[in-house]
Amino acid sequence: MPRRPILATGFAVAAAVTVFVANGGPAKAEFPERTIENIFPWSAGVAMSVSQIIAKAMGEEIGQSITVVSTPGAAGTKAFQTAMARPADGYTIIDGYVAPLVLQPVLGNADWTYKDYKPLHAAVSNAFAIGTRVGDDRWSNFEELMAYGKANPGELRYSSGSRNNLPHMVIAKVLQSYGVVAQNIPYKTDGDARKDLKAGVLDFSFINVGAYLADKEGFDIQLVLSELPGAKESYGGATSITDLNIDLGLSGLAPMGWTWWLVHPDTPDEETEILRDAMGRAMAREDVREQLAKVGFVPLDKGPEDYEAVVGPVSGQLEAMGNALAWEEEEMKKLR
Repeated sequence: MPRRPILATGFAVAAAVTVFVANGGPAKAEFPERTIENIFPWSAGVAMSVSQIIAKAMGEEIGQSITVVSTPGAAGTKAFQTAMARPADGYTIIDGYVAPLVLQPVLGNADWTYKDYKPLHAAVSNAFAIGTRVGDDRWSNFEELMAYGKANPGELRYSSGSRNNLPHMVIAKVLQSYGVVAQNIPYKTDGDARKDLKAGVLDFSFINVGAYLADKEGFDIQLVLSELPGAKESYGGATSITDLNIDLGLSGLAPMGWTWWLVHPDTPDEETEILRDAMGRAMAREDVREQLAKVGFVPLDKGPEDYEAVVGPVSGQLEAMGNALAWEEEEMKKLR
């Protein structure tokens, strides 16, 4: 049996070693070489569909698929904990909704702040609204609703879904600004609250964009809780907080739902920049913006350089809203 040529084999090994040493080690794979996951903090629904729209476009821009993984639990904080337990290699994106990112730390339910993450690009906002049942003749606009509430302390019943959530905080701040004391009735689901609103059990309720678009004729939108122009259009041009002659102490992103995509702070700068660039291009695409508009979500045209200036003030306003919750509770106790 013929022998293999030892000399040729030796040259091959030597060449391989030379290449290895010259390059300082094995060649580094180009990022990304596999699927990236977006850790989404809620159950499947309209908001998750929005993240899937962005993830698909971003994946096309970056040349690799990005999947959205629903990870609900603990008011959104489970998703953050899950993502932060993963390697800081750019393959895990945190869908940084305001509740787990800013609200839960303010409430003392999370041990992080928004400064503990690297921002990619702002994604979307979804404004909240206050709605009443169609045909209620006790008022014809929001100002009259507030006048009725002030004249009848504790009589009005409303729901924000669960208690002490972001919609509850925003509505309590609005009511406090008008000096209106009303009863917040908790519900397990927003759908049940809307049914009771239509039945007359509730006087007004928190309405989200998805519910409005699914049933535009089912509610009278009294107030859109956002100053952003796109939010007003999402609710058919209804009155927004910018139309009121009163300072509610609500501005920017504070009184609404929104998300800013993030990564682990130890993610290498090179990978971070690749993700930022891809998301920025995706958010600028007209097809993406049209899809988001159809479901009532407004693109936030902000980059990583805007993160501190935009997100920072939200924390202070949320603290003020938390004080409004305490005010509401104390005022209701006085009426019992």
